[in-house]
Amino acid sequence: VQLQASGGGLVQAGGSLRLSCLASGRTFSIYDMAWFRQAPEKEREFVAAITWSGGSTYYGDSVKGRFTISRDNAKNTVYLQMNSLKFEDTAVYYCAADPSWNWCPPDYWGQGTLVTVSS
Repeated sequence: VQLQASGGGLVQAGGSLRLSCLASGRTFSIYDMAWFRQAPEKEREFVAAITWSGGSTYYGDSVKGRFTISRDNAKNTVYLQMNSLKFEDTAVYYCAADPSWNWCPPDYWGQGTLVTVSS
């Protein structure tokens, strides 16, 4: 499956952004989906994940209550709504797909989209 992330950009602290990840190539609805991020000189970090049906979601501690992951299987797209953004949310955000909820590592990665939060 090919993953194309978009929606990154420059935003002030306290603002919001919505990232999108469009999947193509295979049946999107069978894949669990996730977002990760990597800040400069830091390891890649889990952000959020959603099951293939959209029935369950999970979040990293640093984004709980501020970020929301969702998906639209009819559009082959997973979203990450990011609210109350902080300077430390600055990173390249990657979407990922896996058929078996295995994020270490997932089967597929997208190319990443840069989010910059100005303080």
